[in-house]
Amino acid sequence: MKRSVLTRYRVMAYVTAVMLLVLCTCMVFKYGFDMGEDVTLVVSQVHGFLYIVYLAFAFDLGSKAKWPFGKLLWVLLAGTIPTAGFFVERKVTRELAGRIVEPEPVAAKA
Repeated sequence: MKRSVLTRYRVMAYVTAVMLLVLCTCMVFKYGFDMGEDVTLVVSQVHGFLYIVYLAFAFDLGSKAKWPFGKLLWVLLAGTIPTAGFFVERKVTRELAGRIVEPEPVAAKA
């Protein structure tokens, strides 16, 4: 598996996890203090879009890593549970670190 597949999953896992925490904070302000309704709307839409991108990258990683359906489902759902994305990303990275294939360097023509 190429390193780029894992890297783009890791980036989206962190971005999605951070956006979910921001969204949770916005929800607390919206429902707890009755303020920030417009900000909450924008943040929720951004998180929704980024989550779809996360799903695509996580599914791509899972198919290339040949994960069973249960594991793939857990990784896909990690973007919906606050802070779970951070822990799942670390576990996936440690697991797949040994399966990364580095491309052969191209010899320079003399």
